[in-house]
Amino acid sequence: MAWILLVEDDKSIVTALAEFLEKEGFRITAVSGQKEALSILEEQAAKFDLILLDISLADGNGFSVCAAAKQITSLPVIFLTASGDEYSVVTGLDMGADDYIAKPFRPRELVSRINNVLRRAGKKCPLPEYQGLTIDPAKGTVWRNGEEVILSALEYKLLLLFFQNQGIVLSRTRILDELWDMAGEYVNDNTLTVYIKRLREKIEENPSEPKYIKTLRGLGYKLGE
Repeated sequence: MAWILLVEDDKSIVTALAEFLEKEGFRITAVSGQKEALSILEEQAAKFDLILLDISLADGNGFSVCAAAKQITSLPVIFLTASGDEYSVVTGLDMGADDYIAKPFRPRELVSRINNVLRRAGKKCPLPEYQGLTIDPAKGTVWRNGEEVILSALEYKLLLLFFQNQGIVLSRTRILDELWDMAGEYVNDNTLTVYIKRLREKIEENPSEPKYIKTLRGLGYKLGE
């Protein structure tokens, strides 16, 4: 289980983000400022797997924390920033940051970024899971209740899209647009219907009453609550 040091001085963001990430299988230690962050890194750096770091802090800035952290640890760093300007991005990466994400961000996009950085750093990260259905993005495999489910490339990409947007209603138009980008091949409306049917036949115990990919008539499809 990956342990994240969250350095953020906005209490509302800390509360919401910590709750969400803990549900995703991460452990979170949150601090609000530069001094506190450096102190905990000096004393407990070995227990952490990644630093999630806001640029604007009440008693300093994330750039200083990142620079100091890279001197005393090899922990990967992801910047959270409300600044979309090129200077902030370049400065953060020059300081040794491994990635950055601009606020406001989609929580699942952040989880995907965290997992990618952890994998690059050779650290274990929790696999996306929903009611016994598990997907391993690094290996491109899917498991249901411990048994591997064999999917075609496009079926896998379709399921991955649902996992990346868990709890969000995806319209057919958005799914088609996303699959075009992911698959690099043309997928039309009729083909999408076929692939969703095939995917349900492989992952659902009862495809006629799906518990994973649910249809919301007139709206689209959704995985999860």
